[in-house]
Amino acid sequence: MTKKIESFFLFLLLILPITIITGPAIPDITITLSGMFFLFYIYKKKKILPLIKDRFFIISFIFWLYLLFVSILAENHYLSFRDSFIFIRLLLIPIFIIFWASTKNKFTERILMIIFISVFFVVFDTLFQFLHYDSEFGFGNDLFGFTSNWYGRLTGPFGDELIPGAYLSRFSFLGLIYLFLKFKKHKLHNFFAVLYLSFLGLTIFATGERMALATYGMGLIFLLIFLNTKRIIFATSIILILVSILLVQKIHPSYTDYKIIESTPYHLGLKVQKEFMCKDNIEKKCTKIIKLQPGFSQILNNFTETPYGEIYRLSLTMFLDNKLFGIGLNNFTFLCNNDKTYNKLIKNYNCVSHPHNIHIQWLVETGLFGFIFFQIYLLFIIFKIIIKNINENSILSLMPILIMFWPIMSTGSLLKNWNGISTFFIIGLCLIASKIKKEI
Repeated sequence: MTKKIESFFLFLLLILPITIITGPAIPDITITLSGMFFLFYIYKKKKILPLIKDRFFIISFIFWLYLLFVSILAENHYLSFRDSFIFIRLLLIPIFIIFWASTKNKFTERILMIIFISVFFVVFDTLFQFLHYDSEFGFGNDLFGFTSNWYGRLTGPFGDELIPGAYLSRFSFLGLIYLFLKFKKHKLHNFFAVLYLSFLGLTIFATGERMALATYGMGLIFLLIFLNTKRIIFATSIILILVSILLVQKIHPSYTDYKIIESTPYHLGLKVQKEFMCKDNIEKKCTKIIKLQPGFSQILNNFTETPYGEIYRLSLTMFLDNKLFGIGLNNFTFLCNNDKTYNKLIKNYNCVSHPHNIHIQWLVETGLFGFIFFQIYLLFIIFKIIIKNINENSILSLMPILIMFWPIMSTGSLLKNWNGISTFFIIGLCLIASKIKKEI
């Protein structure tokens, strides 16, 4: 019976790259039950002692204990303790991924294959939606019938979540590892890799997720510099991505069927007028006013007036008032809404749920000590990937870590189900993929 349960949970882990696409519910149930089964399994197999001696487990466990301690000092003890307590389910993900990969044959190969297939599907589905565009209503349905409620943004197969670009940028280089290893001896090996990377870059651009495009491009540039055996692949891919973006901007109507009415740095501060054929009279042109997010240059030039400017200013104030131990996990909104000192700092917008930067969030919510703990955790992961093991796969495995934890960018909260699960799942995948030394 235990063998069947074990196979069932292994299957759930293998298809996690697919279930992540469906939303947060199924992945959250999967990793929670998988974590509980993992602890039961190692107890039954009498493997507790090797686990508690593992340095990665020790660092993760001490980090978790610190989060529980911070809850005692939090402004809202309940919110902080609740999120701190269940955070263990995320910290366990890389640990049981590493365990199963070390004990089960072909676990790494199969999960990388599923990632490659999932990435390919998201690209196809998102581009399908991108090509079905109407000037009046924006992008059309994807293959499942999902339509974006936000004009100018794509959902792909993620329903009402606007995250196909984030998904692709995070999983892209893990899929590339599978492609390199599986098609290493194929004569069109380089061509497949360039095609894969180029379509990914174009799709991420089409989603309108600027941070996803920036971090994906950064990953390609890093690989161009540090992976000298594959430079021709990355150089060619970068050139093709840039050329395809320029061509799409010239020929796709979403970039040409409007004129700017007003441009401000505020949320939805770009007001454009869309032009299209009237439905009741095709010889007449109709117009529609659409509000979009401001351009990147507008945000940079007027940063203090943007949502990010106000959020980061509020975050800095909260940190300076609670330097050592922070305000407690998930207390950002609570304090913003209930403390007049902080509430008045948000002048043009409503309070948000988190500081929109992973590193700033740890600094604000867990203080200087928590921030240091988190950096140690990340550094240990990086060293575990590359120390005594610098090869093609370890360098490729570093790219998702770089993409997810690059300090200067807007990010989601690790306390949120989708972001937290995908982040720690990818950490585990990077740790096992970096150990591959031959073909799969």
